[in-house]
Amino acid sequence: MALQRILITNAKGGCGKTTIATNIASHYAQQRLNVRLFDHDSQSSSLAWIDRRSGGLKEIHGVDASKNGDHRMTRTWQLRVPPETDVAVIDTPAGVEITELTSLFQQNDSVLIPVLPSPIDIHATAHFIKELLTTGKARKRMVRLAVIANRVRKNTIMYHALERFLFSLNIPFISSLRDTQLYARAIELGVGVQELNSPRNKIDLEQWSPIIRWIETPIESASAEVRPLFSKQEY
Repeated sequence: MALQRILITNAKGGCGKTTIATNIASHYAQQRLNVRLFDHDSQSSSLAWIDRRSGGLKEIHGVDASKNGDHRMTRTWQLRVPPETDVAVIDTPAGVEITELTSLFQQNDSVLIPVLPSPIDIHATAHFIKELLTTGKARKRMVRLAVIANRVRKNTIMYHALERFLFSLNIPFISSLRDTQLYARAIELGVGVQELNSPRNKIDLEQWSPIIRWIETPIESASAEVRPLFSKQEY
């Protein structure tokens, strides 16, 4: 298969980029694909998650992209994607400059932007997306963008405010991920929620389906009318 590159980004910290990145990486590892997870954050949360994975799980290759440990090695060489890689998942740092971020973009990349249901996060994300589309000229680089509502509670006033904001954007709003301790447990164990042997993750698997579907839809066929659907089951 052709290399699939997926970037998870938002200038606002604490929005769940590492949670999204690790779950995408574990999904594709389960498909027996060669997955590389690039961690650009100095806290190395994604790499720590990989270190906690047990030997019985499908392997995910971690790449420390936060610094250049060998000054003789160019940044481009350090961040190269080996040809045998099927999926490259790129966990970007918070507070990154738009010009630095878009320097990571390559043609046909899929860029996911998680946002939390809070006024501060909504405002910060609106500013970030505006910069990305204007200063960063993301669309001219032939990348595609989508937004994910993260850590949401159904039927709350703040979630509905977030939903109205996301529907107003001219980019796909592809899913809403619920606020559940299953994600914290998955990070602790070095797994994705789909790797948890728990009957409680059925809703989470349903909420991840449109994200994977969007990633795997060819860019020329991707629709800007994708909309999130909660499970009818209450949680």
